[in-house]
Amino acid sequence: MNFDWQTLWFVLVGILFMGYALLDGFDLGVGALHLLVKTDTERRIFINSIGPIWDGNEVWLVTGGGALFAAFPEAYATVFSGFYLAFMLLLIALIFRAVAIEFRSKQPMKWWRQIWDVSFSVSSIVSSLLIGIAMGNLVWGIPLGADHEYAGTFLGLLKPYPLLLGFTTLALFTMHGSIFIVLKTEGALQKKLKGWVKNTMIFFILCYVITTLATLIFIPRMLTTLQQQPFLFIVPVFNVLAIANIPRNISRGRGWGAFLSSCATLFFLMALLGIGLYPNMVFSNPAPENSLTIYNAASSVATLKIMSLMAAIGLPLILSYTVSIYWVFRGKVKLDSHSY
Repeated sequence: MNFDWQTLWFVLVGILFMGYALLDGFDLGVGALHLLVKTDTERRIFINSIGPIWDGNEVWLVTGGGALFAAFPEAYATVFSGFYLAFMLLLIALIFRAVAIEFRSKQPMKWWRQIWDVSFSVSSIVSSLLIGIAMGNLVWGIPLGADHEYAGTFLGLLKPYPLLLGFTTLALFTMHGSIFIVLKTEGALQKKLKGWVKNTMIFFILCYVITTLATLIFIPRMLTTLQQQPFLFIVPVFNVLAIANIPRNISRGRGWGAFLSSCATLFFLMALLGIGLYPNMVFSNPAPENSLTIYNAASSVATLKIMSLMAAIGLPLILSYTVSIYWVFRGKVKLDSHSY
């Protein structure tokens, strides 16, 4: 792994998508668990736990997509055209999730709120699955022609490995979300939700073990960079330690410790994904020679240098905005006349 402008932007684009996964991951997890609580008050607490912050979290997704377009336009074109239907489904799911948050409590009728409750939960589950399936296809590889155009179909994206990664992502987000919602609640509801953390954690660990074994057996090239740069083995070691630290913190009643460990798990999993893919942006399977790499898919070096200056200004602003929003809306959820 050599440091150059292409590698720098591979890392920066990865950081932006990593930020989205860290922040919107628990939003989607809360949504996926939404229908498991039954009373109107409990469901309002769920929505209000993420209501003030969910749209700010999606800034990272928009920024990541824009950075991908500017830094690696050919990879952007291939992925967004090849995954067009999948991305449209993801966009529809994200839209319905947003509409459900805003519309759910506008009317008091039970049927009205149930419709938006289902919309909120189903759209969160579908979004999580589609994000995981997209990542699974990047890992497994997709058929690309010599012109770097996607040569498959939508159903061709639904192979066993991408589906497995889709369910692993859903499991990870539900665990992340269950830990977050425990931090935002109190009393009897919090006590009930603590039991959910254990169940979602078991679900994630099972999916994680199966996905890891499948990756090692069927996609050994994901280990190439690790084998070439042995110092990077510290990443999977830290990943395992972060996962192990979640039940440890939960058993000791350290909610913030568990949440930070969950964030670390997401961070190191995304880092492993990037390390495994490098230097490929889109791996071509079954014709590796048609793969898009950080070199044949990148903009000119001059463009990447100008973008680096913009990133040096923009990234601190995004971080400052994110930190300020979370600071303003810290603490437990309290329902009042201004709540969702």
